[in-house]
Amino acid sequence: MNDRLLVLVRHGQSEWNLKNLFTGWRDVDLTEQGVKEAREAGRKLKAQGLVFDVAYTSVLKRAQCTLDLMLEEMGQTGLPVVKDQALNERDYGDLSGLNKDDARKKWGEEQVHIWRRSYDIAPPGGESLKDTLARTLPYYNTEILPRVLRGERVLVVAHGNSLRALVMVLDRHTTETITQLNIDTGVPMIYRLNADSTVKSKLNLAA
Repeated sequence: MNDRLLVLVRHGQSEWNLKNLFTGWRDVDLTEQGVKEAREAGRKLKAQGLVFDVAYTSVLKRAQCTLDLMLEEMGQTGLPVVKDQALNERDYGDLSGLNKDDARKKWGEEQVHIWRRSYDIAPPGGESLKDTLARTLPYYNTEILPRVLRGERVLVVAHGNSLRALVMVLDRHTTETITQLNIDTGVPMIYRLNADSTVKSKLNLAA
């Protein structure tokens, strides 16, 4: 049966998530909690009886490590994995490495909120969600979507904002509604697509 299955998962909690730091393209590892979240995500997908044909991830180790742990739990460690920086987290520019509370003290609560949540306003030296979408979506359309539409079962493990960009398209968010969307760490989102690439069904495997 042609399932047209696409599963999206944000990496487990990272060291800098825990420390409340802007991470972006900085390459940080998972916390113990993040490792647990990754393993739990793998177990949840296994419980759904899902077997994948290919996995995609970013070039950052928190996403790659999450994927490895998930595949281990699912007993699918031999799966072909494609790594590409098109799926990297958005680049936070000058905010990278800063504590979010310190940034609020420096630039003000409202400005930091705009940088974090607005669609098209980028932090200094960094990317907006619109910029992230501009690199993530073409990659999805040319590399990932065709495989899903051919009936391959595809797993994507990436980041809060690269996945927000994809979910914006899949769930038909507007530039306003996407600002309210937060993607939790380690929670699989199971999409089944129609032949025209629209969403047939969505299941969120939250705790």
